[in-house]
Amino acid sequence: MPEYRYTGVNITGKPIQGVIYSLDNKAVKSKLQQVVKTKGVRIDTIEKKQVFLYKVSKSSEAPIQGEQRAFSQEELRKALIKMGYKVYYVRRKLIDIKFKVPVKDLVLFVRICADLLKEKFSYDEILTLVRSDTENRRLRETISDIQKDLKSGSEGKTVYAKHEDVFGRFTAHMLSVASTSGNMAAIYDSTAKFLEREEEFKNNLRSVLLMPMVVFFALFSAVGFYIMYIFPKMTTMLAKHNIEIPPMTQATLNLSDFLASNWLVLSLAFTIPVVAFWQWSKTERGRYIIDRNLLRLPVLGPVLHKTSIEIFARVFNGLYSSSGENITAIRIAAESCRNAYIEKQVTSMVVPAMLREGKSFVECLSRANCFTLTAVRRLKAGEESGTLRETALQLANYYEKENKHKMSRLVDIINLTISIVATLMIVGLTLISSELGFVSPPSPLSK
Repeated sequence: MPEYRYTGVNITGKPIQGVIYSLDNKAVKSKLQQVVKTKGVRIDTIEKKQVFLYKVSKSSEAPIQGEQRAFSQEELRKALIKMGYKVYYVRRKLIDIKFKVPVKDLVLFVRICADLLKEKFSYDEILTLVRSDTENRRLRETISDIQKDLKSGSEGKTVYAKHEDVFGRFTAHMLSVASTSGNMAAIYDSTAKFLEREEEFKNNLRSVLLMPMVVFFALFSAVGFYIMYIFPKMTTMLAKHNIEIPPMTQATLNLSDFLASNWLVLSLAFTIPVVAFWQWSKTERGRYIIDRNLLRLPVLGPVLHKTSIEIFARVFNGLYSSSGENITAIRIAAESCRNAYIEKQVTSMVVPAMLREGKSFVECLSRANCFTLTAVRRLKAGEESGTLRETALQLANYYEKENKHKMSRLVDIINLTISIVATLMIVGLTLISSELGFVSPPSPLSK
């Protein structure tokens, strides 16, 4: 996560310095205003930590090149000289592209940590082993930063919050909790399970939605090529011999002429709404409306709904405690469920009602109308018996098994639908093509 350092003076005139982690400039300004308001300081400078390239050498050794993150070029130069290096140059890296760490690499990292913790390895030793075997450069650098910060005595919450953009909010929060917990292995194991299920959910959703779109695109492209290019060639031959064109063939030819004459208008009429919808879907309002309506789809909706509830329950189980900041646990679980509608209902209705009216979580949840009746009843039973955390895990496991079966059945239904549509398209093309076979050549007497 981008790191910003601010310097200034407090009300007594003493210089002060602090660090802020944030993903955007707007949040940085907001946090700085909070610092000024609460601590009564004057901010003089704000510096962002950037990547610098350097070339140095020590005594008679060959020069070495590398890159290092620092707040300023001069600060890095002084640090290298202090370490005994002869500095040839230090310059800012103009292009610093950060690729997203694949989820499978994060899952592997958390899972290996969980397994090695069960084997009683020290956490520092685990980080050293995992870092040396990690191929992803950004994840390797992140592990190195974590190890360095933990050795310097930084708190786990601060250390992992720096890398929230790499791990995600839930994972970063869980790892920070694990760093101060007496049972790190159990927390890491729970986090790994969540990441594995989240990745499985994404893969299932991709197979359900993406592959049919690719297949339909290929089918319609093939049909379009036939209608736009091959078919006109065939009908041109009939026209040369003054042969009467059959009705289906004539209708297809008219469609081909229409598409050829208006392809630009039709392309824009299709592309503009798609692009506009894509941009709208990225807005908060758009995501909310889309996710709300996805849950209402006939076959896919219930699967997506129960999968989001499963993820919520699994995260809630990992963060919930019988006493403590469970409002935070509820918020993080809602943000992790991958559905903007459920997240909005929980954060804007459930949590405020709990704080305002002092009522229980499940009672407020039942009024939000975003969970299934089965889920609400199970959680209510767990709340009344004092086993809410265990009940949440049971609910997550139950929906995991149910969703696996339903997702498999959904894939079969979609594959069957694609097969039927493809067959109908092939039959249609065959009928049109066969119609030409019954066309009689012109009689010699007619000439």
